[in-house]
Amino acid sequence: MSWDIDFISRENFKNHIKKTIANYGSKLESFNLEKFNKNTIDPIKMIFDKAVYGEDWKTIISNEIFRQRDKSNTNEIGYFHQKFFTYIKNCTIPQKGWDVIFKPQNGYILGNGNKIKTIYVEMKNKHNTMNSASSSKTYMKMQSQLLDDDTCACFLVEAIAKRSQDITWSTTINDKKSSHN
Repeated sequence: MSWDIDFISRENFKNHIKKTIANYGSKLESFNLEKFNKNTIDPIKMIFDKAVYGEDWKTIISNEIFRQRDKSNTNEIGYFHQKFFTYIKNCTIPQKGWDVIFKPQNGYILGNGNKIKTIYVEMKNKHNTMNSASSSKTYMKMQSQLLDDDTCACFLVEAIAKRSQDITWSTTINDKKSSHN
């Protein structure tokens, strides 16, 4: 079978998947009361769930444990997507700040013809993972970067989007529509 992906070898791809599966598996360790309470539990929601779904407490607690594991595994998938960029030349994954920073050796020409030196990437797993507060915060972070460095671009990347698009992002900040080109 041929391998048509040029930025990552088949072996590195397999290892990337193995690491993610291992991290997934670590979430299957048994839960004790201390581990269960490590995350904030919403007791009111649990009471409503018990009343509405007619389940016993054991089932309600099992469902909450599943929810906590699922949330952790969703984060692992986010890291899976993000760490793919470590295999792409001139990409770095900083410890904090941006999810990915790409500095092409000869710059990058945007669709509008502008040449930039650096691309800063904020990644989201899915199209629906940002509420309005998160969206505003991300937009302001990007706007600040663009004001500090006029040789860069900022991209919002949705790993699982409803459809592929290359558009200027606009959001609402304090009831005012904002966009930057």
